[in-house]
Amino acid sequence: MRILRTTFLLTALTLFLVIVGQYLGGRNGMIIGLGFAFFSNAFAYFFSDKIALLSSGAQAVSREQLPRLYEVMERLAAKANLPVPKLYVIPEDAPNAFATGRNPRHASVAVTHGLLRVMNDDELEGVIAHELSHVRNYDILISSVAATLAGAISFLAHMGFWFGGGSRDERNREGGGFLTLLLMFLAPLGAMLLQLGLSRQREYGADETGAHMVGNPDGLISALQKLGAYNKQIPTTAISPSTSALCIVKPLFGGGTFSSLFSTHPPLADRIAALREMRADSRV
Repeated sequence: MRILRTTFLLTALTLFLVIVGQYLGGRNGMIIGLGFAFFSNAFAYFFSDKIALLSSGAQAVSREQLPRLYEVMERLAAKANLPVPKLYVIPEDAPNAFATGRNPRHASVAVTHGLLRVMNDDELEGVIAHELSHVRNYDILISSVAATLAGAISFLAHMGFWFGGGSRDERNREGGGFLTLLLMFLAPLGAMLLQLGLSRQREYGADETGAHMVGNPDGLISALQKLGAYNKQIPTTAISPSTSALCIVKPLFGGGTFSSLFSTHPPLADRIAALREMRADSRV
């Protein structure tokens, strides 16, 4: 069901792109938008993992350097019947982690120094299971496609306003000038909301799959509690804003309902409550 919902949202995003392009720039606008989406998706498919790792200063580590991390990863990867991802460490005090790569054979998992320092073995296992779940569920590829389609819609909305659909005077005479201006702002907003919907689904799904992978949600619950507390106190310096959507928790937290509405991550309290409900219902 989660795959069907994701497919539906991505299809809706693509159709939205076509409709916006056709309205703003006619056939030319549609072609520009789809062409931009195609090349952006191709770039994201092959290079998004390298960009995320480079931008965060992640450094590859061997089994000899971090046997504890490798032991947890190898055990869970075998349990999930997945190849062992490449492992990286980020020189960052704030505890966090993210997975990237286009498929399980080309996946990488990066953790911060802070995460390795503050997590006990059960909590580390919960975090790694969560990241492996993103790999298993192909969340990384889905996120890249959603992000680039959203970017294409934003690009098309702005370009179409200036270059598509006839002259500005013609659009104003036909009563479409205001609607075009409104659409220029609403199109990127609609794309962003669909992207946020995908991101939030992804986190709940990875929590659930990770808890099943380990056999209980206790380690992940404890890890999320620690991550929430530490990431409110320790500023993130290495992980870039563009990569923060991939992290297990949002590196920079804002307060209030408005910031929560436009966050790529669901509230930690809701995620923890869902995991506790799984435990109470004996679903793990």
